[in-house]
Amino acid sequence: MRIVVDINHPAHVHYFKNFIWEMERRGHELLITASEKEISYTLLDNYGFSYVKIGNYGRSLIQKFLNIPWLDQKMYRAVKPFHPDLFMGFGSIRAAHVSKILSKPCIALDDTEHAKWEHMLYVPFTDAILTPACFKKEFGNKHVRYNGYTELQYLHPNQFTPDPGVLNGIGLTKDDRFTVIRFVSWQASHDMRQYGVRDRVGLVKELEQYGQVLITSEGTLQPQLEKNKIYIPPEKLHDLLFYATLYLGEGGTMASEAAMLGTPSIYVSSLAGTMGNFIELEETYDLLYSFTDDDAAIIKAKQILGDTSSKQNWRRKRDRLLDEKIDTTAFLVWFVENYPRSLSDKKQQPDKQCQHGYILKDPS
Repeated sequence: MRIVVDINHPAHVHYFKNFIWEMERRGHELLITASEKEISYTLLDNYGFSYVKIGNYGRSLIQKFLNIPWLDQKMYRAVKPFHPDLFMGFGSIRAAHVSKILSKPCIALDDTEHAKWEHMLYVPFTDAILTPACFKKEFGNKHVRYNGYTELQYLHPNQFTPDPGVLNGIGLTKDDRFTVIRFVSWQASHDMRQYGVRDRVGLVKELEQYGQVLITSEGTLQPQLEKNKIYIPPEKLHDLLFYATLYLGEGGTMASEAAMLGTPSIYVSSLAGTMGNFIELEETYDLLYSFTDDDAAIIKAKQILGDTSSKQNWRRKRDRLLDEKIDTTAFLVWFVENYPRSLSDKKQQPDKQCQHGYILKDPS
């Protein structure tokens, strides 16, 4: 099988890396196309992937819309000589469009309910959409729900083993208590008019009372916070999260990653309460807390940091989650290798829960 995998964000490299390696091991041919978004090219290079550079959509919403036809055309020219059998991406607009032009199926992953513009632009042209079972929107007959999370494609124990060596590079040990903070740029189309931490300096000062505070940021930091910024290879960030005492930040992906690694996680965003995976991680597993304001987040952070048993408690809660969820990379490999039968199963047996862990009808 000849498969195009489209990367439109650094997180997508993590989403698909294990899938790509496993499919290549099984003898399939894959072509990676990628946008220039923050560190996406750096991650692909660091993992040793060959890929075609497509460019980027721009920063403003107007630029993003105007550049859609141009990037569709660039992707078409890149993939047509490859003669693909199937396209894949995470809510990829151009993969959906080009697959339709070439009359090939497109399988999309998604877990972002509020990405309404992306949904309008890719869903009509996509053949199958795979989401966690807790996803709050419905995409009809092409929608398949699986009993897991996107982040488990690369953080499930079958796919990830933490490396304590990351701590040596920044002068820490496994016994040190430290908080990782993530600030985002709010430039994604689904983030427009949203916000996160209002007083970044005040937040950091409060948390520094409990240990070191390490910051990773998409944009420019205030001068007072530059001393907290960390410089580690981006592919090592999950190792750092695993050993952190607490994660707090505006980055939704990193918040859910921390939770699934068994690290106490606090998400600060105006989008709190809008996404099913965050609601489930909070209400069912008590691994993550979401807030729309700084003050409430700081109160919860101090409560967690003041309890020396928090990390052990989170590890136990994480063990429960892993007992109840699937290795989503294994599921994705099965779904793609058996497509379109894997999708037709859903249409013929809408209540079926198959051995690979996917749910074909919302259990609620």
